[in-house]
Amino acid sequence: MKNTTNAKEAFSTLLEVMATLRKECPWDRKQTMESLRSLTIEEVYELGDAVLSDNMEEVKKELGDLMMHLVFYACIAEEKGDFEMADVLTGVCEKLRYRHPHIYGDVSVKDENDVSRNWEKLKLKEKDRDHTVLGGVPQSLPALVKAYRIQDKVRAVGFDWKKKEHVWEKVREELEELEVEIQRGDTEKAEEEFGDFMFSIINASRTYGINPDNALEKTNRKFIKRFSYIENKARQTGRNVADLSLEEMNDYWDEAKKN
Repeated sequence: MKNTTNAKEAFSTLLEVMATLRKECPWDRKQTMESLRSLTIEEVYELGDAVLSDNMEEVKKELGDLMMHLVFYACIAEEKGDFEMADVLTGVCEKLRYRHPHIYGDVSVKDENDVSRNWEKLKLKEKDRDHTVLGGVPQSLPALVKAYRIQDKVRAVGFDWKKKEHVWEKVREELEELEVEIQRGDTEKAEEEFGDFMFSIINASRTYGINPDNALEKTNRKFIKRFSYIENKARQTGRNVADLSLEEMNDYWDEAKKN
């Protein structure tokens, strides 16, 4: 059955529901921005899981949960007299128009790379911002995601490979330096070089248009699926997976790959 409620009506209803909950529900009334923070992060990851699973029903559900959190923050801010939801929405609309001069102005672009470069340049010109290219990268981002964002941001201002194939020279260089330190047995230096190697691999993925976080998560899921197959095979023979020999595990692993 098609939903006949339009988006504006539904959003207004959500605002009304949250305002009611803040007044009448003991749990909702007790919450602060700080208490919501970890819950919001969890909701973002749940949305990410739904997207990677390509489950549109779950995506719809998780979008609703996340939207509720965003309204919750604005509701708390309005109570304190800091800002209202209208300020949030007006601000983001103004920012989008400003950063898309090829749509709302007279700037010409050739492709999405031009759009990205313009976006970063305009960010640096905005008032009340940390006027550095990397100033907007959140410190609390997971390291892999942060590395990707760092590289993407400096690329947008021209700090990138002249030819993308050159990135593999850097990858090989960092791998060789890592191997040297591992052979020397210097754990601290090896850790540093391993970080450099990972950074170069992430840079390679970015250069070729691959999101490394998505790629790694797909591999994680693939590994879990194949190892679960091994565990199931062990149970079918009345054994625990730890009772299998490495050869048996490898045989089951190959079966899982074929399946």
